[in-house]
Amino acid sequence: MRISFPDGFLWGSSTSAAQIETASDHNWRGVKSRDGFIFDRTSDHELRREEDLEYICSFGTVYRCGVDWAKLQPAPFAPFNPIVTGEYVRFFESLRSSGMSIMLVLHHFAHPRWFEAAGGWQTEDNLNAFVDFGQRVIRHFGPYVRFWNTFNEPNVFAMNAYTLGIFPPFRKNYFKSNRCLRMMSIAHGVLYDLIKAADPHAWVGISLNTAWFHSLHPLGWIPARFADWWFHRRASKRFTKCDFWGLSYYAYVPFTPFAVTEVDKPGKLGRLGIPHDKMWGYRPEGLGQMLRRFTKWYRKPIIVVESGICTDDARTRIQSMKDYLMVCRKALDQGVDLRGFFYWSTIDNFEWNLGPTYRFGLVQVDLNTKDRRMTEAGDFFSEICRENGVEV
Repeated sequence: MRISFPDGFLWGSSTSAAQIETASDHNWRGVKSRDGFIFDRTSDHELRREEDLEYICSFGTVYRCGVDWAKLQPAPFAPFNPIVTGEYVRFFESLRSSGMSIMLVLHHFAHPRWFEAAGGWQTEDNLNAFVDFGQRVIRHFGPYVRFWNTFNEPNVFAMNAYTLGIFPPFRKNYFKSNRCLRMMSIAHGVLYDLIKAADPHAWVGISLNTAWFHSLHPLGWIPARFADWWFHRRASKRFTKCDFWGLSYYAYVPFTPFAVTEVDKPGKLGRLGIPHDKMWGYRPEGLGQMLRRFTKWYRKPIIVVESGICTDDARTRIQSMKDYLMVCRKALDQGVDLRGFFYWSTIDNFEWNLGPTYRFGLVQVDLNTKDRRMTEAGDFFSEICRENGVEV
């Protein structure tokens, strides 16, 4: 059976600057990952932009990416480093001349150490510093950008950095998570207005992570319901000033009665009979639930800005594309205003606290040499983008 998508449907792939560029003086530099690597050299993207451009252009017409704030701005309110600014401008010019549109993410889990030292996302003074950064990004790079994400998954960052304590600054305080979300939402609102003032035709949105939290135990429904409410409804209500919702989805998280993931409890998902990748339970139908819920809540266009699977096996990755795109096609048939689908990730990267052996890339990156190789899954996704559909 072949499924196709509407004319003008957006296809693309996603990365983040911190995960593919050598670490600058940001909050992740020097962190030791679960698989034993130090967050420093990642995928050498800043040294291989021309090579990576060819791969990027194979995957649709939109590239979702970011810039390295710490590399651009060495101190609060400082002018941007002209050399780094020039490198990004030349890359964005190359993308545009190659027919690619850019979705630029302002904050994707990483920020300068000076920002963290001043209180991170807990202080109002830092809001002004972030807005200043955003204004400079608009001024220098705005002419190349069609779509904007002010923040990538603020619900994930707030939870992991301030409740679970697995992202810098490694705090475990629920109230600080809520404050982080509030600070980010204020910054989002200000920057939405600034971007629209500079370019009224720009599409400005937010990216939220979604997951299927599901109780499999009589005592699991309370934590599962709370996680679902906080992660989706509470978080999203703070970012309703947007032209579109960017949603990412990867995880089915059962509660037995506590949350079970492959990362934290290896082997348990398998014993429960739940399909999974190297990180989470695998239930693509959960994406459909999220698309329908956000449509019911907000009635705005949606772009799936990240979808992928953590695996080393190309055939498993290909099957996951088919699974997720069947879900997307069904959502369209049910009235969801779904405008696009971006794959995570363009190339293998440094998967935050877990490390570079947790692979999502359409393009494989050798851990030692950083040489690239298009995977079978990359070729498959490239064909999907060209044909605006897939045989399932």
